[in-house]
Formats: sequence, C-alpha cells, structure tokens
Amino acid sequence: MLQFPLVVTTQVDLVLVLVSLLALWTRLSHLSYPNAVVFDEVYYGQFVSLYMKRVFFIDESGPPLGHTILALGAYLGGFDGNFVWNRIGAEYPSSLSVWSLRFLPALCGALCVPLVYLLTLELKFSHLSALGASALLLLDNSLIVQSRFMLLESLLIFFVLLAFFSYLRFHNSSHSCFRYCWLLLSGASCAAAVGVKYMGVFSYLLLVGVASLHTWRLIGDRAVSHLSVCVQCVCRIVCLLVVPVLLYVFWFYVHLTLLDRSGPHDQLMSPAFQASLEGGLSRITLGQPLEVAYGSQVTLRSSVSQPMPCWLHSHKANYPIRYENGRGSSHQQQVTCYPFKDVNNWWIIKDPDSRSLVHRQELVVGSPPRPVRHGDVIQLVHGMTSRFLNSHDVAAPMSPHSQEVSGYIDFNVSMAAQNLWRVNIPHREAESESWKTILSEVWLVHVNTSAVLKLSGVSLPDWGFRQLEVVGEKLFKAHSSSLGWTVEEHRYGTSQEQKEREAELHSPTHIDVERKISFWAKFLELQWKMLTVKQEDSEHKYSSSPLEWVTMETNIAYWLHASTNAQIHLIGNPVSWGVAILSLLSYQLLAAIYLVRRRRGFKDIPDSVWAQFVCVGCVCVGGWVVNFVPFLLMEKTLFLYHYLPALCYLHLLSPALLEHVHTHLLSRATHRRALCVCAWIVLMSVFLSYWTFCPLTYGTPELSANQLQALKWRDSWDILYRCR
Repeated sequence: MLQFPLVVTTQVDLVLVLVSLLALWTRLSHLSYPNAVVFDEVYYGQFVSLYMKRVFFIDESGPPLGHTILALGAYLGGFDGNFVWNRIGAEYPSSLSVWSLRFLPALCGALCVPLVYLLTLELKFSHLSALGASALLLLDNSLIVQSRFMLLESLLIFFVLLAFFSYLRFHNSSHSCFRYCWLLLSGASCAAAVGVKYMGVFSYLLLVGVASLHTWRLIGDRAVSHLSVCVQCVCRIVCLLVVPVLLYVFWFYVHLTLLDRSGPHDQLMSPAFQASLEGGLSRITLGQPLEVAYGSQVTLRSSVSQPMPCWLHSHKANYPIRYENGRGSSHQQQVTCYPFKDVNNWWIIKDPDSRSLVHRQELVVGSPPRPVRHGDVIQLVHGMTSRFLNSHDVAAPMSPHSQEVSGYIDFNVSMAAQNLWRVNIPHREAESESWKTILSEVWLVHVNTSAVLKLSGVSLPDWGFRQLEVVGEKLFKAHSSSLGWTVEEHRYGTSQEQKEREAELHSPTHIDVERKISFWAKFLELQWKMLTVKQEDSEHKYSSSPLEWVTMETNIAYWLHASTNAQIHLIGNPVSWGVAILSLLSYQLLAAIYLVRRRRGFKDIPDSVWAQFVCVGCVCVGGWVVNFVPFLLMEKTLFLYHYLPALCYLHLLSPALLEHVHTHLLSRATHRRALCVCAWIVLMSVFLSYWTFCPLTYGTPELSANQLQALKWRDSWDILYRCR
C-alpha cells in the first residue's frame, strides 16, 4: 500500500558543491572581458564563422567536434558569422555576444574541477585528497586562462576526465544493469575526446588498456559464471570499442551535413567531393556529361597535386634547346601542371583510328557519343594550340631519369611523333568500364615506351614559369598513388573550326543535373586529408619545446590592451606545477623501491594497497606519459597549452601520493602531523601564487610597469609593459 507522507532522502556532498561553485566563479565571472580577439580565437573564430554560414572547411589539426561545440555556443548567442577574424586584439562589435562564444569552453573547464574531485574518490582515496586535487585544478592559472576563451583544450580535458571517471565508477559499482550506463558514458566520452583533438586518442588507448587488464582478471575469476563473463566482455567491447567508433563517425556526419556549401578549402578535396557542395565546382560539374567520349573536351587534374590542385597544362612556349647543366631537350612545346584554372588546361580526346576523316571532324563528339573505355588507345590534343600530347626517349628537364612530356611539333628532324596513350582504369569494376567524369581515376600509359604520365612535383625554372613538371615514368618505377588523373571539367565538343573551338573553350560549361557522392566516400576522403595534409610549420614567437613546459621556462602573451598595461598571459601556477613534477618523480622512485623489495620477498604494504598504488600510477602517471611523450617525437610547432592535459593527471597524483605516504609509510604520529602541516603550507602557497598572478590571468586590475616586472619570476618569461 502507498504510504503517506512520501519522503525522499538524499545525501549532498557540500564540499563537492563548494568546489563546483568556486570553479564556476573562477571560469565564468567577467567572461566577456576582454571584448577583443584573444590569441587563438583568431584561428578558431574563422571556423565558427564558416559554421554559421554552413561553408565547408577542413582543419588539419583535428576532427570537427570541437569546432561544432564552439559553433553551438555562437549559434545560441545569435552570432551570424559576420566578423573578420584577421588579427589578435581586434575589438568585437557590440552586436556580438562574446559571453556566448566563450561560454561552453568555460563551462567545460569549470566542470573539470568537480570531475577531478569525483575521480579521486573513484581511485579510492579520501575526500580530503579529493579536495586537494580539485584545489590544485581550481587554482591553476593556466587552466583558468585556457578555459575562459574560445579554445579547445578545456573541452578535451573535460571529456578525458569524464571518460576515466565514468569507467572507474562502472568498475567500482556493484553488479547491476545500471552500472553499464557508466560504461556507455565512458565510451561516448572517449569518442568526444578524440573528436575534439587527436591527442585524445592517447588517453583513449590508456583507458582501453586499463579496461583490458580488468577484463583479463574477470576472465580468470572462476567465481563468475561463463555466461556472465561472456555478457560482460561483449558489453565492454560494445561500449568501449564499437560505440566510440560509431560516435566518431557521427561527428563527421553532423559536420558534413551542416557544411554543405562551397568554401575556401574545396581545392584540398577531390573533384567528386567538391561537386557535392553547393556552389564552387558544383556550379561547373552539375551539368556535365558523365561518360568521356571521343571528341570530349576535358581538364585533367592530378590525383596527387596536394595540398594545392593542379591541372595538365600546355602553352605556346618550348623547352630550351639546352638546360643549364648542358643537357639537351626536344625543344618542343612545354607540358606542365598548372595550379590555377586556365583555358590552357583544356584537352580534347581524339580517336587515333579515324585517320580517314577530315582532321577537323575528329575533334567533335559523334551522334551518338562513343565512350572511351578501359584499354582504349587515344590521343590528347591541346585545345588552344592543337599540339598532341607526346612523350619520347628524351630526359625530362628536372627529373632526368624520367621521360620528357611535350606538345609535339614536327621540326622535320627525324623525331617522329609518339602520341598514343592507353587508358588504364585501375579501380574498375569491369574490363570494359567506361571513363567517367570525376568518378574515374585513370592512368595514361604511353604506348611506345610504356611510361605513365605522372606529376613529378618539381617546379620548373623561370623558363617554365615556375609551373610543375610532368613526366613519363616507367610503370615498374612509379608509385601507383602518383599516377592518377581525373577528368574534372568536361563537355562534348561541337566546334570543328579552330577559332570556334577556342571560343567554345573560353565559354563556361552548362548546369543541369546533380550527381551525389556517398557519405562514406566523403568521410573517408576527409579523414585521409586531415591525417595527411599538413600546412607548413613556421616558427612562432611563443612556440616552445616540451622540456620547457616542465621547467616553466615559457609563457604566452594572449592579449595586451591597446593603450594600457592590462594583459593576459598563459602562465602556470609555479607552486602547483612544481609540486606536480615533484610528485611524478617521487612516485617513480617509490614504485622502483616497492618493485625491488617485492622482488626480494618483502611486502611493505598489503596487496589491496599495492593494487591501489598501481591503479593510481596507471591512470595518473600513465596519463601524463601518453599526453607528454608524443610531443617529444613530433616535428611541429608546439605551444605551452599542449601540456595542460598531461598536467591535469599530475594534479590528480599529488594528493593521492601524499595520502599514501601519510597512511602507509609514516608510522609515527609526529611525522604524520608534520606532513599535514607541510601539505597545508603548500596549499596556502598555491593559493598565494594563484592570487599573485590573477592580474595576468583575468587581465584586471591593470598593473604598473614595476609590478609587472616583479611578476617576471623567470628571465625567459615574456611579460610586456609600457613605461610611463
């Protein structure tokens, strides 16, 4: 029977509530200040504007989820994308809600503090240690600065911490169906972490490693039935492997669904991808004939012309009779690869077997059109100069081990034309497959020499107008990935006279029909481009090396007021950063001593405590290693903020290690009290250090030149000030 009154009893951790409120206050207060572009907001803001306008872009630094979250905050604030992100310090207009742009990163940064509190409890340490860990995160100036602006690190740290907390909550929970919700949340958080930045992969692999060890122990537990083991293993595989992959693909589905308009990064993608976007190349390709036929007018784009595309090109200029190194050439018309749209990119497909016809009639499409198929032999005629694409046993200008490719000119010097090319469609579905616009990647094999038309990628000298060299390379020498050519623009030729044909080539192609590319094809291409296409790294004033992060030898000036000394810097809390490194070294030393003594048969601590010690090492030390060591191996421009995810693991480690020493290594009450006093002194020093650097964290109050100079604790720090 229902009993009245109905009573609900709950427990509230007031300490958790307190640290949560303090975290929200430190991250969200005065969030709109400064009302100007701060450091990398100039970079991420461009992508937010493109999101608002639904314009496609590609960011080689990471997957799209982080940009999607930033764009969501901008959308909720009513941002329309109309702002020029051209310089750091540019003032935001009054119509733009700066608070909404920065809200979601700041909220995630604030939630990291209570997450660390809960994660410490799941590692089976006391509430006092949890308070200490959350205090270290709460009072870290660098984490506050990175959270308060439109940047991605706070999102990455939040999802990583949420993934580990959820998994440990699942692992520590009693056997019930509800516990698998935590496992599912852990898998989703891993997918989100990887979806924000690829560095999240390392934390994800660490979590999967920890889960694998736990699963292996579960399999060896004879007290658990075979059915239960199978069910639990399947659930872990689904939640930690299948779900993250599906969600990772889903982030790209959302990204590609929202961004359906042509943009500045189209040229990084294949013609098929570009044609699927509204505007841009699709305006040209939507009405093109699908099958390439004899008489077709085409532009041929190299499949390896990355990051910028280039098209097979010729012009009224010949190779020099002799090159600078003394080698001779054919002195025939240059054939190059040109990285811009140009009328000289057009070529006409000619049937070499129709020699009985009048020459002009061979360059128009018949009725019905006769498609070109795999294995057919063709000739390629340059549309504007009527020269045949030719190759012969003459060394290429910049790649002497390859053959020269030219537009044939009959100089009557006993150099016969060799202008026959066999169409090879390597990824064909049938032997008689036709050559299709955009969809087919073809190899053009020189009939006389079996060389394959290839972009060498080398720039020609001034006589070649710095265009890219095209060569013929023997098939057994060439890499298959460098041989492909794709018909991008295509129309059926109708003009028989050269003058009429030139006018036809200058006219735009028509627009009628729409062709689509599947999501999976777009996803795989975009994923490949993000992993392989890299912009050239350049030196930056505030770039640094990983070892400089550990020793706090570097900082980053994020913002400087145009007329006063008000400024914001990414500088860590010197005390908490020092404690973090000391804790790391202490744990390693203590672990080495434990291992040696246990090997000799001495057990200084119970097995349960040893298991807890190993667990905290796997999570905290392992987390620091996987988020720090990879940067030592990277050849890219690095900044101090790359260290922040690794640092958070050390903030977790410090109180846990302190509690371990206090509880299990110190037997005398006097020593324990002394350790507690030292811990409180360190914690007060952390707070004082935080308070000292607050003017550089929040940009207010403005400090004098002498005060700023006093904050320069390291000579290598770049703190700016105006003398008055």
